[in-house]
Amino acid sequence: MVLFVDMDEVMADTYGAHVEIYNRDFQECLTIDHCMGSEVWQNVPEKRQRSVRDHARTRGFFRDLTPMPDSQEVLKKINDQYEVYIASAAMQFPNSLEEKSEWLDEHFPFIPWQNRILCGHKHILNGDILIDDRSYNLEKFRGRSLLFTSPHNIHTQGFERVNNWKEVAEKLL
Repeated sequence: MVLFVDMDEVMADTYGAHVEIYNRDFQECLTIDHCMGSEVWQNVPEKRQRSVRDHARTRGFFRDLTPMPDSQEVLKKINDQYEVYIASAAMQFPNSLEEKSEWLDEHFPFIPWQNRILCGHKHILNGDILIDDRSYNLEKFRGRSLLFTSPHNIHTQGFERVNNWKEVAEKLL
């Protein structure tokens, strides 16, 4: 079976990174709990929203992300049973191409470069399962769609949901 896995907010904690960088840059105490149900940039003063939206354009942002809890262990086991491809919409942020590849080399070395799809739209993917945090990526996917819970999507309905990597393991292993 062919399994596609998104990176940002599924394998890598981009949401937490946005909050951390915002708090560092503005000496604030924004929390993830405060942002539940929306994007980080929507929870800061209007004059600071651009700064948060530009984090992903800053060199080093994608390279320094923390892996999601249990993602490395579970994906290693899944990789033994499925044909795993990492599918990330990396074209939106040109710096991310190199940084995401280096990040995968460090944190997920068992997934070879040949199984990394750094793309634009994900509607081109053709496989059995897609794990993603963005419903718009799951809507057109013809296989089984798993919505990975992220603070921004807690109110999204209509998809099979996984809240963490242990739940992914329960469903797929």
